Amino acid sequence: MEKFPRVIQWLILLLASLVLGFGLQAFHVPAALLLGPMIVGVAMGLLGASVRIPGPFFIAAQAILGCMIAQSLSPNILTPLLDDWPLVLLVLIATLLASGVSGWCLVRFSGLPGPTGAWGSSPGGASAMVAMAGDFGADVRLVAFMQYLRVLFVATAAAVVARIGLGDEAGHGSAALEWFPALDWRFAGTLAVAVIGSWLGPRLRIPSGALMLPMIVGAALHSTGTMTLQVPEWLLALAYTLIGWSVGLRFTRAIFLLALRTLPQMVVSIVALMLFCGGLGWMLTQFLPVDLLTAYLATSPGGLDTVAIIAAGSRVDMTFVMAMQTLRLLTILLTGPAMARFISNHAQPVQST
Repeated sequence: MEKFPRVIQWLILLLASLVLGFGLQAFHVPAALLLGPMIVGVAMGLLGASVRIPGPFFIAAQAILGCMIAQSLSPNILTPLLDDWPLVLLVLIATLLASGVSGWCLVRFSGLPGPTGAWGSSPGGASAMVAMAGDFGADVRLVAFMQYLRVLFVATAAAVVARIGLGDEAGHGSAALEWFPALDWRFAGTLAVAVIGSWLGPRLRIPSGALMLPMIVGAALHSTGTMTLQVPEWLLALAYTLIGWSVGLRFTRAIFLLALRTLPQMVVSIVALMLFCGGLGWMLTQFLPVDLLTAYLATSPGGLDTVAIIAAGSRVDMTFVMAMQTLRLLTILLTGPAMARFISNHAQPVQST
């Protein structure tokens, strides 16, 4: 596919994504407009496509997503965390320990360098983990592959779980969506929040700042009644598509061949971590008044942006999901360097005979 002109590659990417994305949506698959472009991007990346999503577009898509999440947040986001803090803390610590064990096993049994295994297995925001990994001696290419491979697994599994859990209700809300509503000054204000957040977040070195800063500022404006954010469906669909393409096109043939030797161990570690976090989600339902799908997404070890997209299309408790996901991201950002050093110093690879 690398021999095709870039214009042709863009056309194939666009048309195939439209067909698959809206095809999945017709079957009421949650986050169809994320999964379709992501799957097409993976296929084209592995086939040698040379097109890439420019960084500013990916950052802008995350900012729009941050504004969408902000509509569902309020100061009440702290209530479930504070009221049940022992259980929340237990789940958080268990997830961190599980990711540490996953990274330790990867280094021990796959031959990956310690920092690479540690950062690659950290269940935080994928883009934040990749950005920090290079500062601690990790192979950024392999960390990115591991992180986005897990995002692909988690996004697909979460969409399947949502489809099974909600049945035909999973995507029925999309039938009544107003794709092109009348826009007013609130739309301009929302764009201003997104633009300022996406510009300021990375410059302040806030992890996942392009997503987090618009989310926080937008939630403050929205919950206080200062301004009601307006994020039309067509803009969300564009953001979902850009994020899906950005993730999918990272799966290049060169990176895949580089990771091929340790791919089985990577897949096993990802599946094991997903199952463990799914077990934690089930445990949450036994003690908290949340449904299984909400608990699954709240504990799911995927990227913050992809989990948010799936949650938004699945009729779950968005506040609880984002509270748990954000808390885990912030905790991993604080503990990640120490965990990487520990794994590097103590996980000695098994010598093959």
